[in-house]
Amino acid sequence: MTTESLNFPVIGSDALKAAFRTHASGVAIITSHDNDGLPIGFTATSVTSLGSNPPLVSFNIARGSSSYPQLVIGREVALHTLCAKNLSLAQRMAGPKENRFTDADFELIGKVPVFREASSILIGKVRERFEVESNAVVILDILHGTEPMEQTRPLLYFQRGYLTATERLAENS
Repeated sequence: MTTESLNFPVIGSDALKAAFRTHASGVAIITSHDNDGLPIGFTATSVTSLGSNPPLVSFNIARGSSSYPQLVIGREVALHTLCAKNLSLAQRMAGPKENRFTDADFELIGKVPVFREASSILIGKVRERFEVESNAVVILDILHGTEPMEQTRPLLYFQRGYLTATERLAENS
């Protein structure tokens, strides 16, 4: 074991941005509806499973986002995991909000817009929201979901761009 000191020259938000630029994240889409029943949605790379008993998922969102005020406790939400063939959908849902639901490629399940071509879809309800500075963590109770597509290449976000995994390095033992 060495006792050499590490050098930490990058500070604060610059350190965070530099580290997470080299950390690949799965790409997902979150959809719901506003108080008038109109569809809302956005691309997210901060989705994670909190556990399966009970089935909970979290994602992060900026409190200044136009979607955030609509994610009220008890509201149904669809969480779509994406694969390589969903690249254009991910880009559209990350773009201007007025262009996100212009194509007729979604259907409503109740009031929740769902993109059938996603690699999997989970329906949940907002359980809690934790506000931290200008951001928030939203917790979903997962109610039900689709069977995941077989043989999909997951869509990833890495170094400010989209890519997919191509090589399995090892099995988890």
